[in-house]
Amino acid sequence: MTLSLGHFLSLGAILFALSVVGIFLNRKNLIVLMMAIELMLLAVNTNFVAFSYYLGDLNGQIFVFFVLTVAAAEAAIGLAILVLLFRNKANINVDELDSLKG
Repeated sequence: MTLSLGHFLSLGAILFALSVVGIFLNRKNLIVLMMAIELMLLAVNTNFVAFSYYLGDLNGQIFVFFVLTVAAAEAAIGLAILVLLFRNKANINVDELDSLKG
């Protein structure tokens, strides 16, 4: 059995839907929200690589490197903000974090 483009797109859609469900079901824990956002980016990257491979063009795979770079920077900055908030507030509950309001 060979894997077709539909298989990879289905996998990307399942991962994307799983991350959307994770975001809507969990509004309390900031770490789980960040993990769901990262899963969403990886689902999109899966689609980029699948289209790139099946179309014979490297532009999608090059674009994935840029998306991964931005995702790594976002995760590093997000975790740094999370550590600072935990030091100041002693919790990471999203409902109780109102110190970022202007």
